Formats: sequence, C-alpha cells, structure tokens
Amino acid sequence: MLHCMFLLSDVGEIMLEKQWMGQQVDRSICSWFWTQAHPPGQDDSDPAKVPAVIASPTYYLINIVREGVTFLACTQSEMQPLLGIEFLCRVADVLADYFGGFNEDLIKDNYVLVYELLDEMMDSGFPLTTEPSILKEMITPPNLVSRVLSVVTGGSSSMSSTLPTAASSNVPWRATGIKHTNNDVYFDLVEEMDAIVNKDGFLVKCQVYGEVQGNSRLSGMPELTLNFVNPSIISDVRFHPCVRYEDWESRQLLKFVPPDGHFKLMSYRVKGLENTPIYVKPQLSCSEGVVRVNILVGIRVDPGRPIESVVVDIPWPPSVTTTELTANLGTVSYNHSTKVCTWTIGRIPKEKSPCLTGSVNLEAGLDRLHEFPTISVGFKIMGVALSGLKVDKMEYANVGYRPYKGFRAVTKATCYEIRT
Repeated sequence: MLHCMFLLSDVGEIMLEKQWMGQQVDRSICSWFWTQAHPPGQDDSDPAKVPAVIASPTYYLINIVREGVTFLACTQSEMQPLLGIEFLCRVADVLADYFGGFNEDLIKDNYVLVYELLDEMMDSGFPLTTEPSILKEMITPPNLVSRVLSVVTGGSSSMSSTLPTAASSNVPWRATGIKHTNNDVYFDLVEEMDAIVNKDGFLVKCQVYGEVQGNSRLSGMPELTLNFVNPSIISDVRFHPCVRYEDWESRQLLKFVPPDGHFKLMSYRVKGLENTPIYVKPQLSCSEGVVRVNILVGIRVDPGRPIESVVVDIPWPPSVTTTELTANLGTVSYNHSTKVCTWTIGRIPKEKSPCLTGSVNLEAGLDRLHEFPTISVGFKIMGVALSGLKVDKMEYANVGYRPYKGFRAVTKATCYEIRT
C-alpha cells in the first residue's frame, strides 16, 4: 500500500502533499530523495537515469517524472513496484486529461481539483477509482463556467452529489446511455524504436515498444473485435481492463467494450529486429589537438514513407573547446554550456545523403580524444509500423448502426544510439 504522494517541481520544491494513512510521512523524505536523484555537482542529471524505486532507511520511494514534475510515492511495506509505478502514471494521465496538458502552472491553478481526484483514486493506500470516464462523472473537469461560479458563489468543490452508474457496473470504464450523432472509432499504432550500433557498425540491439491507442465515439454498449495479421511477433503485452484476456490467450483476438473517448487499448514489445530504417556512419580522426569529423546519414531500408524529423545529437566531452561543423543538408547548432552539437536534418531525400563535416578543437595539451561521444538519432515515420505489426480487420456487434473505422501508424526513434 502507498502511504503518501508528493509532487515536486523541477528544482525539488514540494508543490503538493497527499497523505493517505494515519501515520504521517515527514516531508524531509523529499529532500533525501532529491539528493539521491540529483547529487550535488551534477546539475544536468538525466531524470530518465534515476531509478524508479529507491530504498531509503525508512521507506521505499517510487517515482516518475512528467514534464519536469516528479511524482513521488512512499511505502513502508513490501509491494509490487509496478503497481506503484502504474498508479503514478495513471495519476499523471488523469491530470493531463483533465487539464488538457500538464505542467507546474496547471497544478498550482487547480490545487483543489487535484486533491479531490487523489481522494477518489486512492483509498487507505490502495488504488480505487482510476478510470477517467468515471472520475469525470464524479468530479467535473475545469472550465470557464465552473471558474466563474466558484468566484461568484465562493464554492470551490467540483464533486457530484450522485454516484456514477458505471461505478457499480460490470463495465466500470464505460457509462450507460452514451449517445453520439456521428459514430466512429479510430486506432493508432504508435511505436518507439530503441537501437544500439557499436563502434564497428554492427547492430547490437534493436527493438520496438508499441501502443495501440484508441478514440471511440460510439453510442450504446458496442462490442468490438480487433484482429492482427501477425500477432505472434509481439510479446510483453499489457491490456486495458476492457480487453477479454481469454480470447487473446486462445485465439489472439482483442475483444472488448471500449471506453468512451481516448484510451490505451494495449502495449507490446517486438524484439530482435534486424535492421534500422536509417544508417549513421561517423568517422572521427584525431591529430595535434584537432578532431576531423565526417558523419554520413542515409536510408538503409526504405520504409515506403518519408523519414521525417531527423535530428542527430553529438555530445562532445568537456575537453572540446570549439567546433567548426557544416552540413550539406539541414542546420547545425552548438551549445557551449552542454557541449552538445545538434544537427537538424528534417526529411531525408532519396537522391542525396546528408553529410556533416568539419573539425573540433581540443584543450591545449591534448592531442586526441580520450572520451568519444555516443551519437543519438531521432526520426519519425508516418503511416508505418516498423515492427511489421498490421491490423487485419475490426468487427463490431451489439449495435444497430454501422460505425466509421480508421487506422493509422507512426514510428519514432526514442533511444537510437551510435557508439564511436
């Protein structure tokens, strides 16, 4: 069970504190955590490298970071770490859904609403109501009218006086009696590729983490069935509670009653991919305190759609003083404080390979680099799922209308590293 939760700003200040148990957790635990997560002298520490679970002398600390805001939960008892991490992620998603975004200012402007949501999402340290559709029936999302009424009447609560019907239903993620003028449902295959290429140019690791995101605007209580052409390639699947797991286990079918609005139907992983859509060939040669740079980028495997938003980041070591780099395509910028060179290419043309050339100067007394950079590459491909997962068809039942259906895919690079 979780004892409490804190929201910390990007400098470690406590923005919000919520205690769920009778035993109060001292706020000094936040200072201890911040020192562990951001050691003194490391101002540019990466939040992604902070362990999700840290054991303090008195508590287990579970944390995630969203838009610079740290969600920190404390527990004294043994529990499944993924339960705490998933709950914090659900809190962040609900807040973003309520406010139409997420940042420190939105939290500060809606303190009362955040406390009301946390009261309903956790009961005595155990998750209770986490479905956005039910929460929105219980607690009205903020709007201009509610803000004006709170100022005029002096009331600040958004709580409903009646219990939502879905709270006592066997389909708690969907309210009864939903009606839409236009009935349609859309699904997005959103994939993120992780790859590592060693200094010899060989692919060490390449895998895809994907999500099936839905947006349903269907009347009544529809039952949908989603078929994949090749479901056997995916592993580590995780489903929304609406999915009937028995049908997936027996026939690899996704049968479900969808929530109303946006939702994440499932997540998955595809391991052991043999190729990346683009290649990056770096050549670094050192002589007399100068590093000659030549980096070539091109299309390795044509995905059939344009490769867009290509960005190459080169984090140079502290021994680098100045850079003189130019590119035949795109723009090159250099941050003197972080020593990171950013090459923004955009779309890769098929008729010409982008190339970055130039030199990097080292500190006096150094003839060569002693610490070589790890190049990071980002890109986006619309209309293609690099994992090869394809949707076959979607069937519907228990409705008297014919809904409009739409499918699309997008692949992004999140951790594509080339070691030099």
